[in-house]
Amino acid sequence: FDPFDADEYIERLAWRTPGGGSKGGAEAFDPKRLLEEFKNHIEELKLLDERIQRRVEKLEQQCQKEAKEFARKVQDLQKSNQVAFQHFQELDDHISYVATKVCHLGDQLEGVNTPRQRAVEAQRLMTYFNEFLDGELRSDVFNNPDKIKEAADIIQKLHLILIQEFTAAQRRGEIARMREVAAVLLHFKGYAHCVDVYIKQCQEGAYFRDDIFEDTALLCQRVNKQVGEVFSSPETIMAKLIQNIFENKLQNFVRDKLEESRKTDAEQYLKDLYDLYTRMTALAGKLTEFNLGTDKQTFLSKLIKNIFSSYLENYIDTEREYLKSRSTMILQRYYESKHHQKRTLGAGGIQDLKERIRQRTNLPLGPSIDTHGETFLSQEVVVNLLQETKHAFERCHRLSDPPDLPKNAFSIFLLLVDYLCVDHIDYALEIGLAAIPSPDSKNANLYFLDVVQQANTIFHLFDKQFNDHLMPLISSSPKLTECLHKKKEVIEQMEVKLDTGIDRTLNCMVGQMKHILATEQKKTDFKPEDENNVMIQYTNACAKVCAYVNKQVERVRNSMDGKNIDTVLTELGVRFHRLIHEHLQQFTYSSMGGMLAICDVAEYRRCAKEFKVPLVLQLFDTLHALCNLLVVAPDNLKQVCSGDQLTNLDRNLLHGFVQLRADYRSARLGRHFS
Repeated sequence: FDPFDADEYIERLAWRTPGGGSKGGAEAFDPKRLLEEFKNHIEELKLLDERIQRRVEKLEQQCQKEAKEFARKVQDLQKSNQVAFQHFQELDDHISYVATKVCHLGDQLEGVNTPRQRAVEAQRLMTYFNEFLDGELRSDVFNNPDKIKEAADIIQKLHLILIQEFTAAQRRGEIARMREVAAVLLHFKGYAHCVDVYIKQCQEGAYFRDDIFEDTALLCQRVNKQVGEVFSSPETIMAKLIQNIFENKLQNFVRDKLEESRKTDAEQYLKDLYDLYTRMTALAGKLTEFNLGTDKQTFLSKLIKNIFSSYLENYIDTEREYLKSRSTMILQRYYESKHHQKRTLGAGGIQDLKERIRQRTNLPLGPSIDTHGETFLSQEVVVNLLQETKHAFERCHRLSDPPDLPKNAFSIFLLLVDYLCVDHIDYALEIGLAAIPSPDSKNANLYFLDVVQQANTIFHLFDKQFNDHLMPLISSSPKLTECLHKKKEVIEQMEVKLDTGIDRTLNCMVGQMKHILATEQKKTDFKPEDENNVMIQYTNACAKVCAYVNKQVERVRNSMDGKNIDTVLTELGVRFHRLIHEHLQQFTYSSMGGMLAICDVAEYRRCAKEFKVPLVLQLFDTLHALCNLLVVAPDNLKQVCSGDQLTNLDRNLLHGFVQLRADYRSARLGRHFS
């Protein structure tokens, strides 16, 4: 529906009322009748309003009643839900109670069988004991020398003798005797003692080299060959042996190695921790070749965790603190070697505001700083920072708990960003921007391109480490997006400063060209006194500008890479063309002067070819064609302007070049041009 329009409504009402139209209508205008009609209509509207209002009130009352009814139903449902939840809790408690009873019953059933077996053994032993009391050893087990094993089974104290026998047999290397004694002791407490003795004796003389991990591997290989021939459950014995080695020999070795450097030398501590954990993990990998029970991976992992848990729980804090300290020292030593006191950038204040405005504009807000050509970027510093971070990533990969690995790796990456990108690269860019001279400076050292070149090299190294060492640690975690965003944010911030510096450097280049032209170009160059004795191919100003431009093109090529070269050279070429175009429009040209201008532009065009940018060459081709307007015969102006290179140009631009001719007014060239 269209919105209500009161004026339109009144108009329709007036037109429907007889005598309510305009005076020029079919009936004469009757204001009284119209007024009466309005009054009646107003009364009807009032009645209608009252009816609608009553209906609204009735609907509101009905709505309130239904809302109360709905609230009551919700309350009832909540009460029902509470009752159901209470029943559920009672059921859960009952299930737990029943489960407890079942477990207890199982324990009782198991407890009944064991005493029964013991009772049978006790009855047999009582029988043998009666024989000892009577003094008559009637049973064959006590009379037959070949049945020493059965006799030992009866007489418990015999196990002490057997353990001594086992020890002696182990030292003599008598495997068969060891197997016999172990089989006899299998069902007695002495068996555990026998195993302990075996584990202790097999380690004697095993550790005689400097490599405790290699010694352990060789020991386990030797024992694994033997243990199956001696014991009925070799996997249990191997597991006990390995557990004993880990909990005593290896744990003590790790503790002695790490506790010494933990409080005094963070670098050595981290190296030792990484080395020990790596070698311990490698040893565990070798030990998985042996049968150690059902879940040997979990068994070995638990042993390693017990040894290193106190060192690994706060590993990343130690790593980050060391990396901070090491990175700070690397940067501090570098700036001290340059005898440079780092400036506080972005600290606020009028001076800082002036510098930032000067960096981003061409306003002369005071002299720029002089760094004497120093870029304050060091590839050695960068390599050292990246190398330290690389080691940190490697340790992080090895020592972090798998769920914490992406988070820990990201925290190391943030430190790299702080020290490499912010404290070193970004600082150098800020200093470089502040050192760029104003465009009207003469013989300025435009070393910001050196900053760009070194920054590009560093970016490649930074990106390589990001891809080679960080990405594998976070590629399958949500931290990947965060890392990529941080990297993009940092690089974009530095690219803005690089773009600003390059833009201002190009302005300085153009300013230097402008200075050369203003100093070297004479008005008589294009309006010589003797038209017949001009011997030069192009003017001295042109030669010096081209030499300067060629040098700058080479600097850009050496400082940039990839598409950046074409982008910067395109911008430099466009500004170069604009300068020459505006410069040529400052002079009046005789016939010979026009030829010299064409020669100059031809030389500029040869210079433009070195840019290897089609757009720049096209601009100078067009400028060369424009210069033909300075020398062409008046009658041929229209034909030249209609040529391929000039036909699409603005007529005012063409006319502007024609007006530069010395004979413009005398020859009435405007008439030919139009």
